[in-house]
Amino acid sequence: MAEGKIVKVSGPLVVAEQMSGARMNDVVRVGEKNLIGEIIELHGSLAYIQVYEETAGIGPAEPVVSLNQPLSVILGPGLIGSIYDGIQRPLNTLRDKFGDFITRGATAPRLDHNKKWRFIPKVKNGQNISAGDILAEVPESEVITHKILLPPHIKNGKVISVKPEGEYTIMETIAEVETANGNSGITMVQEWPVRMPRHFKNRLSPDKPLITGQRVIDTFFPLAKGGTACVPGPFGSGKTVVQHQIAKWADADVIVYIGCGERGNEMTDVLQEFPKLIDPHTGKPLMERTILIANTSNMPVAAREASIYTGITIAEYYRDMGYDVAVMADSTSRWAEALREMGGRLEEMPGEEGYPAYLGSRLAEFYERAGKVTCLGSGNREGSISIIGAVSPPGGDLSDPVVQATLRVVKVFWSLDDRLAYERHFPAINWLTSYSLYDTALSKYLEDEIGRKAVNEKNLAIKLLEEEDELKEIVRLVGLESLSANQQLILRTARSLREDFLHQNAFHKDDSYTSLKKQFSLLKIILHFHKEAKEALKKGADLDDIAKLLVLEEIAAAKYLSPDKLDKYDDLIEEISKQLSELLTNKGTEIPEKE
Repeated sequence: MAEGKIVKVSGPLVVAEQMSGARMNDVVRVGEKNLIGEIIELHGSLAYIQVYEETAGIGPAEPVVSLNQPLSVILGPGLIGSIYDGIQRPLNTLRDKFGDFITRGATAPRLDHNKKWRFIPKVKNGQNISAGDILAEVPESEVITHKILLPPHIKNGKVISVKPEGEYTIMETIAEVETANGNSGITMVQEWPVRMPRHFKNRLSPDKPLITGQRVIDTFFPLAKGGTACVPGPFGSGKTVVQHQIAKWADADVIVYIGCGERGNEMTDVLQEFPKLIDPHTGKPLMERTILIANTSNMPVAAREASIYTGITIAEYYRDMGYDVAVMADSTSRWAEALREMGGRLEEMPGEEGYPAYLGSRLAEFYERAGKVTCLGSGNREGSISIIGAVSPPGGDLSDPVVQATLRVVKVFWSLDDRLAYERHFPAINWLTSYSLYDTALSKYLEDEIGRKAVNEKNLAIKLLEEEDELKEIVRLVGLESLSANQQLILRTARSLREDFLHQNAFHKDDSYTSLKKQFSLLKIILHFHKEAKEALKKGADLDDIAKLLVLEEIAAAKYLSPDKLDKYDDLIEEISKQLSELLTNKGTEIPEKE
């Protein structure tokens, strides 16, 4: 155990000498107050340490002790429903112990050592097992069954003994396994370095969408389970709103929400809302499948750098159990600012806009930990991690290095528009500049689940919105009267797509979340009206008369129908055809029978 003493303190950076036995990324205890830090650079016997707590009052000659292990997380039953800081200190436990403000150097068990969990063994004595096999199951919440896995470092072994079904604490030995290096006692917990990706058998191609319940996302710019997405936008454009909506309603089994450098009141909203909200997929409170990592803007800046690694490692642990996990990182810009501050204090050569030269590679390492995989262990257990990263470029400038480095590695770009946000159009995702590279991979899923016409309907809707943008330029120059009736109909349909389909009310119980089936039913209604109205115009109908049809009010209200009344959408399609038919009949136009 290397021991040294402080020679320099520069904000969160501490330099210690006589640390010749220390290694890169070792966790250290700094000063008389035992602050937690991590070695990020070594020069001979000098160790450069980023400290995850406030360093005020720490001075030269105070001791520094290396713990000879990397920054790691403790993984086991009890993670679900917890809130941690960036280095996995349990904030609820620390609040009960020290009050509303955390005492420097404070520590607490990261999982409850006294709570007893229901243990259900899944192996028998004498059974051969390998890394990643399921030893037992523990009901962690009403929604999540925690699977106790054989640790990855034990490649092969034989079960000597396993505890019978009953209640045990996480630190009790629940199984004895014979390995090549002797017998090994297994508990319910594992420890894993946060900067090292957890192992899996092989990577798979994403082929199913992550259903978020947000129509602009699921219909136009879908994210696959195991995919990566970027949500950049200026201040006030609704990045956190989008992240919260996805965290609430996404059909992932487990949600890991990382509040990295964001305002404390935003995390407070999450903590107050989530226990009250009911998951539409399970009917249980959302906290039954959620883990929160809170490292807000008033917490030490160095801990931001560790927070996203803590969150992604916990996500990988649940992925290894065979779950689909969604990770919300809000925001990676604040994480990059922490890198920039530490790089400046280390006197590293700055890159673009002062960010370190390795910014792009660090972001790529983080997003590469997403994916759909075949997990370790017998059988073909599959799990996935989807990462949605918010980016907060200064002034909404998308040429910002963090945005550009992120776009190089992610496959979905949801472009937030402050103009839409100011118009109270939420989600404020610009449908003209956003894209998803998972469209082709997910088209088969759409055809199987919704119908063969689903992809064509989506493409037609996007085309109408693009044509609207072009026609608006003509209207600005020469006026609405210069457009033909068909062009004016395109403007009306596009407005319906924007107001009746893309816009969602997060405070309406039936509009905040929309199932995929309901989304395409809504889209079908709007496009059916467009098609029938276009035919009516050809047969002599007047556009102003079409615009006065009562059915338009029913189309506008269709998104507020409850999920158990989707059969009314078929009635609405019939009503559209009926009213347009009556309009033509009143004009004396005979309608030929449809073939």
